[in-house]
Amino acid sequence: MYPHSPKLDPNLCRTRQAALLNLLSEQKLGAALLTNRNYIHALTGYWHEQSLTEVAVLVSREGAIILFAPGQNLGAPAIENHISYEPQELCTLVENIPGRLADAIRPSIQSFDRIGVSGELLPGLVDAADWIDITSEYQLLRRCKEADEIEMLRFAIRATEATYEEARRILKPGLRELTLFGAMHAAAVEALGEPLSGWGNDFRSGEPGGFPRTRAAEAGEIAILDIGVGYRGYRSDLCRSFAVDGQPTEAQQKAHTRLTDMHTRLELYLRPGLSCKTLFEEFHAQLEGWNAYSFFHHLGHGIGLDAHEYPHINPHWDDTLQAGDVVAVEPGLYGEELKAGIRLEQNYLITESGCERLSQYPLDL
Repeated sequence: MYPHSPKLDPNLCRTRQAALLNLLSEQKLGAALLTNRNYIHALTGYWHEQSLTEVAVLVSREGAIILFAPGQNLGAPAIENHISYEPQELCTLVENIPGRLADAIRPSIQSFDRIGVSGELLPGLVDAADWIDITSEYQLLRRCKEADEIEMLRFAIRATEATYEEARRILKPGLRELTLFGAMHAAAVEALGEPLSGWGNDFRSGEPGGFPRTRAAEAGEIAILDIGVGYRGYRSDLCRSFAVDGQPTEAQQKAHTRLTDMHTRLELYLRPGLSCKTLFEEFHAQLEGWNAYSFFHHLGHGIGLDAHEYPHINPHWDDTLQAGDVVAVEPGLYGEELKAGIRLEQNYLITESGCERLSQYPLDL
């Protein structure tokens, strides 16, 4: 890690462990098994950087917590019990790594009839217990972020902003989307000082979104760059829209002004107790059909260890903002005249009195 890279606070990891224990008691579960390395990092402080191998944590309702991961002396700051398994032979990875991990876990779960699971259930354990999916409950449990988690997200956001600085530097007509993708990825890695734990999402010009192509950007188009940078499981989600040739048309500039005005208003709205469905409906009404343009997606969502978390600023849910939520808010306008649209996304921390904007990179076209 760089000297300035944030770390999780072991005491706050234990606070998150205690919250999970309460959930197990409420759900009348003997234990929970987590297999997502992002969740495991948040809970234990141990970051499993090798994505080719598997890791798991077993949490019993009595408070015993066991980390299952390859190696010895892992230095996990908020966990004492570790069981190692071997995913390779003479540095060759075995064919069924999840099976090896399941074999290591099985003796520790024999006394539990009902076990909660969040993340993929290892195939080798399907018949070992009555497995209860707690994915939604666990995401709700961790929606409000602790202070150390907010610092992790701030760091991921700073790295995302470094990708926009690089995009603005090199974007021009004729630049391939894949070349832009690679340069932005390199900027994020350099900003974090280590490989990314997550990366995406939209890198196209002249379209509302999508993975990069060999296609070159053209003058007059807008490049919609919606970027999520993962830092040890914690993931930002920002969007900026740039005129490929640096000369936005009058229509593009007007749409851009409309969206920046929306963000100014949004910062006055965001506060604990606000209905996310109401928020969506109010701003959707101001954007859908404006100048005959469309706004066809959600207004935003929570961020943290998953790309989309609670709360959902979306009429298909009826969530309410809470202090401690970190949300990505992304109004957009799309239409053929805009080639193909503009989306601007900011990340906000919901505070007791309103909100704090965590993202600082300019919204300019």
